[in-house]
Amino acid sequence: MKYLIIFFSAFLLIGCKKDKETVSSQTSGDSLTIVQDSTKSETSSGTISVETFPFPTEIKECSCYFAKNKADFENEKYIYADDAGKTAYMKLDGKRLAMNLISSSDMEADEELSKEIESGEYKISVKGKKIKNEEALLFQGTLTIEKPDGTVVTMPIYGECGC
Repeated sequence: MKYLIIFFSAFLLIGCKKDKETVSSQTSGDSLTIVQDSTKSETSSGTISVETFPFPTEIKECSCYFAKNKADFENEKYIYADDAGKTAYMKLDGKRLAMNLISSSDMEADEELSKEIESGEYKISVKGKKIKNEEALLFQGTLTIEKPDGTVVTMPIYGECGC
């Protein structure tokens, strides 16, 4: 009878240890998943995709339009266009947006260009300086895009304003 009790006690003791190991390994696996998920969400929110688009058909007369560089400008790969200070067009994060211009500087006075655009998700700032010795009003400068989550993207621009 003693042997039966000892055998039964040993059996219960071994059985309990296996349960503890199983529970602890499942818990660590769950916490790893949570860490991976939070890392993924932080990475995806830290970028703004700025895509090229053809010249907007909505623009009929005077306009400003910019590309990332001179080569893209000559190949009509625009990242920004506006129609004489009223509406700005961009393709951000896969969506083509038409946004209202908040302010636009008089580029004839100081040969500098400044535009401010705000939409629900983005705050955009365009700053440029007229390039000397050119017939058209060509500009080089920077385009800055900000999101409410603190993401900021700044890139060089090259383009033209005129009628």
